[in-house]
Amino acid sequence: MNALGKLWAVLLAGCFFAISCTSEENFTLTDDGFVIRPSQSPENGASLIRLSAVAPAIIRVTAVAGNELPGTPSLMRTRDSLPNVQWTHEIGGTEATLSTGVISATISLVTGEVVFRDSNGSIILKEKEGNGKNITPASVEEKGLYTVSQAFESPVDEAIYGLGQPQTGIFNYKNKDVDLTQYNSVVAVPFLLSSARYGLLWDNYSVTTFGDNRPKRQLGDLPIKGSNGSSGLTATYSDRWDSTRVYLTRQEQAIDYAFLPLHTPAEFPMSNGKATWEGDFQPDTTGEYKFYVTASGYLRCWLNGQLVLDRWREGWNPGPSFFTRHLDQHTNYSIRIEWIPESDQAFASVRWLPPVPSNLRNTTLLTSEAAEAIDYYFVYGETADDIISGYRLLTGKATLLPKWAYGFWQSRERYKTQSELEATAAEFRKRKIGLDNIVLDWSYWKEDQWGSFEFDEDRFPDPAGMVADLHRQHIQIMISAWPKFYEGIESYQRFDSNNWLYKQNILDRQRDWIGKGYVSTFYDAFNADARKGFWNLLHTKLYNIGIDAWWLDATEPDIFSNATIEKRKQLMHPTALGPASQYFNAYALQSAKAVYEGQRETDPDKRVFILTRSAYAGMQRYAAATWSGDIAARFDEMERQIPAGINFSLSGMPYWTSDIGGFFVEDKYDRPDPRGEALEEWRELNTRWYQFGAFSPLFRSHGQYPFREIYHIAPEHHPAYKSMLFYNRLRYRLMPYIYSVAGKVYHQDYTLMRGLMMDFASDRTVWNIGDQYMFGPSLLVSPVYTPKATERCMYLPAGQGWYDLYTGRFIEGGQYITAAAPYERMPLYVKEGSIIPATAALQHTGERPDHTTLYVYTGKDASFNIYEDQGLNYGYENGEYALIPVSYNEASQTLTLGKREGSYEGMSPNHVFRIVWITKDKPVALDIKDQNDTAILYNGNGQTIRLNGKP
Repeated sequence: MNALGKLWAVLLAGCFFAISCTSEENFTLTDDGFVIRPSQSPENGASLIRLSAVAPAIIRVTAVAGNELPGTPSLMRTRDSLPNVQWTHEIGGTEATLSTGVISATISLVTGEVVFRDSNGSIILKEKEGNGKNITPASVEEKGLYTVSQAFESPVDEAIYGLGQPQTGIFNYKNKDVDLTQYNSVVAVPFLLSSARYGLLWDNYSVTTFGDNRPKRQLGDLPIKGSNGSSGLTATYSDRWDSTRVYLTRQEQAIDYAFLPLHTPAEFPMSNGKATWEGDFQPDTTGEYKFYVTASGYLRCWLNGQLVLDRWREGWNPGPSFFTRHLDQHTNYSIRIEWIPESDQAFASVRWLPPVPSNLRNTTLLTSEAAEAIDYYFVYGETADDIISGYRLLTGKATLLPKWAYGFWQSRERYKTQSELEATAAEFRKRKIGLDNIVLDWSYWKEDQWGSFEFDEDRFPDPAGMVADLHRQHIQIMISAWPKFYEGIESYQRFDSNNWLYKQNILDRQRDWIGKGYVSTFYDAFNADARKGFWNLLHTKLYNIGIDAWWLDATEPDIFSNATIEKRKQLMHPTALGPASQYFNAYALQSAKAVYEGQRETDPDKRVFILTRSAYAGMQRYAAATWSGDIAARFDEMERQIPAGINFSLSGMPYWTSDIGGFFVEDKYDRPDPRGEALEEWRELNTRWYQFGAFSPLFRSHGQYPFREIYHIAPEHHPAYKSMLFYNRLRYRLMPYIYSVAGKVYHQDYTLMRGLMMDFASDRTVWNIGDQYMFGPSLLVSPVYTPKATERCMYLPAGQGWYDLYTGRFIEGGQYITAAAPYERMPLYVKEGSIIPATAALQHTGERPDHTTLYVYTGKDASFNIYEDQGLNYGYENGEYALIPVSYNEASQTLTLGKREGSYEGMSPNHVFRIVWITKDKPVALDIKDQNDTAILYNGNGQTIRLNGKP
């Protein structure tokens, strides 16, 4: 708004003040909106509320209990200023409205409630009537902060996605609860995307909940009675293998072994024991009851004899589960829970909540334990892509990763020696298995030197030579770089002398799990100087020998695993910015910032690439991808990865991956020589996960023993080996398609792993489908996660037909089908009206094939922009890239290669394109072998080809 406009706005505002009898002190214009003081704010409500026009489709709402708005810089937001947005305001009666022409926000001058509308005046989102805002003083360390919550009305038919990577197996979070607390395999991102055409970015870094914020209750509160009629559950602690050998039986009100210290009965040998809890209860209310489970080891739960949960996780890394059941008032129900810990450090916790009270029904609720204010951004969009584009406008564009990052990575926990790693790389090249990146996980240092970033010369005698040899084979190397330092080593002393370290774990003398156990701590990534110091270490010790990429592990931060949340906050308190409670969830964001900004300053034109175990809003601007943590090697865990990856992508973060095969294995697999049924199950699990991984944004194998290289999983003649090799080659064949979509991620804020509701929102059947997704605009992916399956039920979205990728057979959309899913294949379908560029099977992304094949799936008009750039530098940020627009017209049955747009250093002036036509009456498979109907030489000028092959 220009100066004259502001003057008129002030004059008009004065007129409205006179009409509405609203005192001027209750309304103040700002550069980007206005501030009001509600005249009748409820108890614990807001006394001051600011509405700001951030962009044409984004409005910010900030609310405080005091008389001053906070000036603390946002960590989520980029420092880049956004273009000035044109806005107007209007006051009438008891309301004030801020409008951008695209959206408007109307606030009650009485209560402070806000309503968001589109340009037609239709309501998109409303804050909850009554006490929608709650700002309560919180006692947090030494700083006076608030516990804040904001409630919004949520229509019955709304669907909600995003929120990071909770890993409970839930896709649509409508009427569900999400704990937004960083934890190994749980990534909290406070951004949600709604089917009602909006997103919400919640600008807060503390422990946050989405949904029901009532305190969770212990099972004894149901109320429950044990087998002898006494109050509470009957708990039986027995031998795992001999249930007649009982160590202890007692009545218990809770199953609450959630954190260290566990306080399990002293008589109970957890490594060989089994705990069983049984009881009966009669609900005092009819409705949907919620159950919250956190467990490791084996945990099973039955309600009225029906198995409702059956999970396994490695003992040291419990995972969350959530389920609901409708229960009737005054009806008797039985509950039985069985826990086999398997180790001395396993966890089990079961809690519940009664049906949601009326004031929380049809409500979206966000609650944070430590804040200076309620602070959120309303992001409007006609499509999910529009909303994610708005999110990235606020938090930064997703950088283009180096081209090799889209190829295959091989990893293992861990390559213990230089010779192991070099032998693996050589074997891949010998077998002609595509490989772009090999990962060196932790402990390449001497045992007592964690944080030195120096190689143990006995095991890695020539690191620089190793890296150079990999580069000669066109293989990159990523290396583990924890933010952890052992007490007393040189780097620890340097960081300690600068006050860059969290000291509580040192004071606690807490030892880790390595060797005899060593005392350690993490550096304070919220300290700008400490971030520079951390990068300088990486630069001096590792980047200088040619390391290509960074694996930032344990960035939750995991200073001491499985401690209570309160203890974890103590271990990182204070941060350089303030109390740990206030900044708890944002460590990964600052950790990635350290490496990204450090490398870009050191080597401005080499693309940074980071893999991190945690994430937060804004991470995409730091060239950071996230993997789903130390998950279990099980089919049901693989099943949960699919909605986890989709929701992570719907959180605005485009680059995600999981450990193919799962990280940690059950005992039946973890033997020197697994045999028989267990061995074949292991091979099948890895095969199905590899198929899924080939169509994840990043394609990466990692895990503990057994080794994860495909030739260690199965011999060449085995269907597992054949299938994994097929999908490795298919991934590389599709590289022109994948890298073009990656270019679109940066240049158009696109998303690679796409929930079906992104592209088929009008087909409501897809709103709750979380085990299928689109990979780019054309490929429908349906992973197989059921053991011994040979088919799977899947849905083909309505509005277009679909071609089976493997056969070319056409099927109409808008229906469920039973798709063939033999051992070696996962169902893949291509959307009618698609163009997919492919190439020859490559050994690495640096190869330059002599042609590109265009697969044209007819039936509807189609278009695709083939994107190319240098692949390793940042020229694309300055327009150094090329686009070849390709389009198909169904009416004329012609394919047009348009004039090439743009250029970059090293660009080939000519392309050979081979055309393969797929029609409803001419099915053609996308084959690994080269195939074509027509071949043309393209020199950058436009050409048109007819379906019959004639120009």
